Amino acid sequence: MHFQKANRMRTAADTQKRPVNLSISAHTLDQARKLGMNLSKTVDAFLQDEVKRRYWEKWRDDNKEAFAAYNERIHREGLPLAKYRSFGKSLGDGREQG
Repeated sequence: MHFQKANRMRTAADTQKRPVNLSISAHTLDQARKLGMNLSKTVDAFLQDEVKRRYWEKWRDDNKEAFAAYNERIHREGLPLAKYRSFGKSLGDGREQG
């Protein structure tokens, strides 16, 4: 699943729908109907956002070790090409060059 192009144009495969059964509290359902809400569109939009959020949460968790290793390397060695920077004279780790 890729979420790189959030604003891309939807294709037919993106818009195919499947019927599902959901249990929603009676009060919430009554209020939504009174407001004229389209339940399918509303649930689909919220579910899509939650799927995206959980996808990236899992991605961060799956890559936690790589982030830690990279951060440790930067702390130990400084930023790559830091000597060519024309701003800020640190090594990228908060230490000033000597």
